[in-house]
Amino acid sequence: MPAIFDKQHDKTFRLAGAGIAVAVVVVLLKAIAYRRTGSLALYSDALEGIVNVITAMAATLAVHMAGRPADTRHQYGHHKAEYFAAVLEGILILVAALAILHEVLSSWREPRALEQSGIGLALSGFATLLNGAWGWYLIRRGREWRSPALIADGWHLWTDVATSVGVLVGIVLAILTGWQWLDPALAALVAFYILWAGWRIIHVSMSSLMDEAVTAEIQRRIHSVISDKGSGAIEAHDIRTRTAGRVSFIEFHLVVPGEMSVARSHQICDRLEAALEEAVPGANVLIHVEPHIKAKGDISEQDAVII
Repeated sequence: MPAIFDKQHDKTFRLAGAGIAVAVVVVLLKAIAYRRTGSLALYSDALEGIVNVITAMAATLAVHMAGRPADTRHQYGHHKAEYFAAVLEGILILVAALAILHEVLSSWREPRALEQSGIGLALSGFATLLNGAWGWYLIRRGREWRSPALIADGWHLWTDVATSVGVLVGIVLAILTGWQWLDPALAALVAFYILWAGWRIIHVSMSSLMDEAVTAEIQRRIHSVISDKGSGAIEAHDIRTRTAGRVSFIEFHLVVPGEMSVARSHQICDRLEAALEEAVPGANVLIHVEPHIKAKGDISEQDAVII
């Protein structure tokens, strides 16, 4: 793997590790806010904060594992480790949502009065701002460094921000109106929302674990590079891709004239590999060369790139 990716892995690992400290600070602030107000909605928010701590630890471990070099048992590397962390994050979110719903049922049986604590609400608001800023930063860096674990963690935090804002608004309304039922009702809405968020994270991560192809924009980029840099060959077909964290695996058959020498066809492959690695950062390219007399027949236009 290029040195630039080694540096990116180090920075990704440090950023994931810093996320643990941020998550601990946020959950402590939310726990104090809950103790100050007695709000079930703030309890649900604090419980999700505990999930944030666990998932930040899982993301850090996954990033560390993903950076390990290929070995005899994992010859394509360990890049998919980050997807497992994202799946775990989704599962823990679902567990937190079920725990919140359990508390909601308890609250309906034994209503709890809210305490008007400006300090508790202020602490929760500050924790929400901290979560929002950190989540935005994780998503930004995760996309730049192509880290599924950082992106999943960032979106999880933004989900937390959305629910926290709703919780704060609901608590203020409950205190001003005296409608105590707003607190457990809002907690239930939070639970259903994070159920959906957890399922979405699991679905996206599982799709990547099942060797999802690169995006349509990257596919167009790959076709364009092959067409521009494949001079000397006839066509490329059976172009297949899959993603694994920061690496995009690209495979295709390159058809060359039957009389072309091995050395000449190898030069074309080297040129294509270099161009694809430049156009698609982290690309791992495998090209199968075949003479035109052995090439497949009846290849549709969408399956082939004419050079």
